Amino acid sequence: MRRWIHIGAVVFGVVLAACSGDKPKELLETAEFEERQHNVAHAKQLYEEIVRLYPSSPQAETARGRLTSLH
Repeated sequence: MRRWIHIGAVVFGVVLAACSGDKPKELLETAEFEERQHNVAHAKQLYEEIVRLYPSSPQAETARGRLTSLH
């Protein structure tokens, strides 16, 4: 049951991200959610994606800090 809740939350996050225009912010919010859910591997993947795709954004700075903390 817990796995289905997690999957539903991720799908909801992806759908929500597709609806608005601030992709770096949405990716960061999803990464932080994943981290709170103890899904560190996925959180790292999302933080890395933010840094790669939006390197000069404020969210990339936050993502770099989180990646440093998680390594």
